Amino acid sequence: MKQLLLKNKLVIIGVVLGAIGGFAYWYFVGCASGTCMITSKPLNSSVYGAVMGGLFFSIFAQEKKINKKG
Repeated sequence: MKQLLLKNKLVIIGVVLGAIGGFAYWYFVGCASGTCMITSKPLNSSVYGAVMGGLFFSIFAQEKKINKKG
């Protein structure tokens, strides 16, 4: 489990920062009418931010290449 966390630490950081950013967007901007799908509830905007943050930070994650001789 510890190895999985260390291997994906950049993506996990992106998820956490995205969730914080999504919640901050709901708190400061939000949706006045309540009809917006993503920004009408804090859970929706936090989950959306977490997904977007994880996807964005996964761009920068480096994969180890396996060298096969033969």
